[in-house]
Amino acid sequence: MIICKNLSKSYDSRRVVDDVSFDVPAGSVTALVGRNGSGKSTTLRMLLGLSAPTAGTALVNGVPYRELPSPARVVGAAVNDVPGHPSLTVAGQLRLVARAVGVDDLNPAVDRVLDTVGLADARRRRISALSLGMRQRLSLGCALAGSPRALVLDEPANGLDPDGIRWLRSFLRSFADDGGAVLVSSHSLDEIERTADDVVVLNHTVRYAGPVAGLVAGEHQASLEEAFHSVLDREATA
Repeated sequence: MIICKNLSKSYDSRRVVDDVSFDVPAGSVTALVGRNGSGKSTTLRMLLGLSAPTAGTALVNGVPYRELPSPARVVGAAVNDVPGHPSLTVAGQLRLVARAVGVDDLNPAVDRVLDTVGLADARRRRISALSLGMRQRLSLGCALAGSPRALVLDEPANGLDPDGIRWLRSFLRSFADDGGAVLVSSHSLDEIERTADDVVVLNHTVRYAGPVAGLVAGEHQASLEEAFHSVLDREATA
């Protein structure tokens, strides 16, 4: 469902993303991992049409995101802080998003999303009063408002407590097992190892793209965290 092919991005003479290629098939969770400044967020922004690539293409269902007739009905994205005015309630924000993406039955749609992300009891709470973890849940709820078949999420576990992380893991796996495609960036390698099918190790360019188990086995390491450092440390000394 998601294809990045030879994506590059330069700012003046500085190449931030260099010839990045990978795909995210339906029915899978793919993790984008890398150290700070490795180009993860820039790659996601190019995929979502928020930043124009210097070279290469990013496609969702075979077309650029900006050319999708109803993009939020195809791919749900959570790559920034919760949108909306701090004085809005949780339900009010979701209602605005659902209306904006063309949902007809607003109240049932909002109720469905609130139940899915575990915010039903907080529906009347204002955004300004939410904890970081609750804001993360609301961001995911906004991404789900259009009932998309793909998700693009930037650090969705940030701020979640252990119960929230466990819930997120279960939700992402269920979404993929139901035929959806998930692209998620994260610094939590332990959690990625438990959740993702495939991993893309990025350091401005792709250092590995393939199954999580293949990276761990190929690096002869005991965990994804150790394999990740093995790949990047070897690059640094090459």
